[in-house]
Amino acid sequence: MFSLQDLLGPQQGTEAVDQISQNVGAEPSMVNTAIQAALPMILGGLANNASSAQGAESLNNALDQDHSDGGILGNLGGLGSLIFGGQQQQAPPPRQADAGGILGHIFGNNQGQVAQEVSNKSGLGMGQVAQILMMLAPIVMSYLGQQKQQQNVGADGLGGLLGGLLGGGQQAAAAPSSGNPMMDMASSMLDSDRDGSAMDDIASMAFNYITKK
Repeated sequence: MFSLQDLLGPQQGTEAVDQISQNVGAEPSMVNTAIQAALPMILGGLANNASSAQGAESLNNALDQDHSDGGILGNLGGLGSLIFGGQQQQAPPPRQADAGGILGHIFGNNQGQVAQEVSNKSGLGMGQVAQILMMLAPIVMSYLGQQKQQQNVGADGLGGLLGGLLGGGQQAAAAPSSGNPMMDMASSMLDSDRDGSAMDDIASMAFNYITKK
């Protein structure tokens, strides 16, 4: 299984899980299970987008403009406030924390289906899962932006970078992404005809859950 500890390292990964758990109001073990189900889908969705020249260029521009310094990773304790804190004043979150926008670009109309899959695997409610996904998305984008800068990767290298993360090692970066079971699972879900359009999008689910708490 692929966890935030695998992605960010033990210390920062555990800090991120703890912060997400506090925001969601759930046990870290259940949140970790949800994260392990969601991360391959987020990374697989990004890899799916980066598989076309246009999609890769769009992702490359987003990383350069909003996530190049990995700044959110240095402020994990304030991530919940960045994403959800301005809702009462209807203030938009800063672009690097615009989780609803990020998830919309990654999953499109499949957001509800992704949330349902994570809910089924973790036992958490849809509102809780929606919050987890909204906190995970900026973390993943900040990490990718940081890695992109450190490795000097351009648009044409993003598929390899994402393939390496999904494969769990540098060697996998050179392997065809279609041979990766995690990416295949995500691609299959994102390419399916069941677009989940009958369900609220993830941002709506998350904010509805917050207001009912």
